[in-house]
Amino acid sequence: MLTDTALKSQVDRLWDMFWTGGLTNPLDAIEQFSYLLFLKRLDEREQQQQKQAALRGRPYTPQLDADLCWDTWTRLPADKALKHLKEVIFPKMRLLGAAGSSFEQQMQTAECKINKPNLLIEATRVIEAMRIGQQQQDVQGDLYEYLLGHLNTAGRNGQFRTPRHIIRLMVQMIAPQPMERMGDLAAGTAGFLVNMYQYILEQHTSPDILQYDAEGWPHHLIGDLLSDAERAFLQTDALRGYDNDSGMTMLRIGSMNLMLHGIDSPRFFYADTLSKEYDEPNAYDVILMNPPFKGAVDKNSIHPMLPQETRKSELLFLHRILRALDMGGRCAVIVPDGVLFGSSGAHVEIRRKLVEEHGLWGVVSMPSGVFKPYAGVSTAVLIFAKGSTTDNIWFYDMAHDGFSLDDKRNKVAENDIPDLLACWQQRHDPAFAQARAARLAALKAQREPLLAERLRLEGEINRLTFESVISPSPNPSQREGSLAAGVLASPPSGEIREGAKAEMEQLQAAIAPLQAEIAQLRRQFWVSKKQVKANKYDLSASRYREIEPEPAYYERPQVTLKRLLTLEQVMENEVRELESLLE
Repeated sequence: MLTDTALKSQVDRLWDMFWTGGLTNPLDAIEQFSYLLFLKRLDEREQQQQKQAALRGRPYTPQLDADLCWDTWTRLPADKALKHLKEVIFPKMRLLGAAGSSFEQQMQTAECKINKPNLLIEATRVIEAMRIGQQQQDVQGDLYEYLLGHLNTAGRNGQFRTPRHIIRLMVQMIAPQPMERMGDLAAGTAGFLVNMYQYILEQHTSPDILQYDAEGWPHHLIGDLLSDAERAFLQTDALRGYDNDSGMTMLRIGSMNLMLHGIDSPRFFYADTLSKEYDEPNAYDVILMNPPFKGAVDKNSIHPMLPQETRKSELLFLHRILRALDMGGRCAVIVPDGVLFGSSGAHVEIRRKLVEEHGLWGVVSMPSGVFKPYAGVSTAVLIFAKGSTTDNIWFYDMAHDGFSLDDKRNKVAENDIPDLLACWQQRHDPAFAQARAARLAALKAQREPLLAERLRLEGEINRLTFESVISPSPNPSQREGSLAAGVLASPPSGEIREGAKAEMEQLQAAIAPLQAEIAQLRRQFWVSKKQVKANKYDLSASRYREIEPEPAYYERPQVTLKRLLTLEQVMENEVRELESLLE
């Protein structure tokens, strides 16, 4: 999700440049932008690796061919720079990936379609101004998503790019380990694979080297605590992803993204992982993904080991994940809310399968604005392990993810993710549960007299409002006459009522933070397997979360009846006054 307005403006400018420069096919523009961005970040990665070597006290041998250095070729005269790009850089760029890597395969047909020297130089200057190296991780995927938005194709088949902070949350919950086989069967721009790799580096980088920015993102991920065997496995066998982008653009972006984050031999290939052509049973220890969940799959192409009675991709992917995971393998996957409560036989069956045959560990309900501006669909994260057992299921009903839930998605203070992670990581700790229960009890005790006072004030405001209707305050001339006569007049009932309302606002301001913390403490809860089974395996958080109704003010029936009689008398008197005026 690209939220930086300056970056958006620069991307728009670059888009216009490509269009006026002859790249009228939008996908061509996206590809050429991706190649240039890759070359820029390749140069930045070289500089970063040099700094990391210095941090580790090791000598550094340059890895990047001098002909590929950004500052060298972009400073050439425009015509020479374009010639150098076409004749030197592209042939060498095709050879950067290790033998057999997806990068090597996909880049063989890559070509430079920029034919105007000045367009090339202008484009490189805009990319330099973006300062991509100073942005948060995986910004290339964000830029790609934003460019797709110009095509009005983003999310056409439910392929919404997962926000970085949601990816990071899911990775932290699953906590992949160095020697585990990790995959994404609908990988898009490879954001989950990149984040799994970076999480492992983060967990295996010395604390005195590791640094975090103001947003909480880690830097200097050198993985110095990894063994040689772990490092080699991460490079060659740990990460594998697939996408069914037959145009190759997505695959090239994903492979470049992996290379730029340190995977020299990316394995990111073309495949429709729901089809007959794909089958990797028991191949993964960890799967993290956000599969497309809008399209209906062609029934004739569905793999025979997958259910044939449904064509919904979100259900088929869950079956595919279970088949692809090895025994004990873990998964965190985003699903639309309909998967949690759908009443069709296919919906109920996959939920039954997860609960009865495997270990459904947790359900995270997410607010509906997480995927805006592309979609307002409500989603959840299912966390499960193949072949494990389900006893009690952990739920967290997230209300805030740190961003506004409208199309702008601006950063806000409300954020449940830190609390969610703390609850997940300590969900089996009795001391943690006891501390939260004690805090909840203390907050409720603190809130109780305030709620009682609020009820009293509501009653007082109700009374004053009634009295102001039946006994309006004297007009200003009458009030001045009373004062002149030396009579100490009481304040009009309207002023008293406004004072009570002001007091109510202050009271509400005192109650609000208590209510917010109480609500957050209740976002985590446990549901037994027996409860879920009794509800046809419904996994909706709203079905099980305890909601404590706030005490509401109700006037006593006797008072209400008395006021009705009084109102009737007032109306009768007013009617008589009107009649006297007509005489």
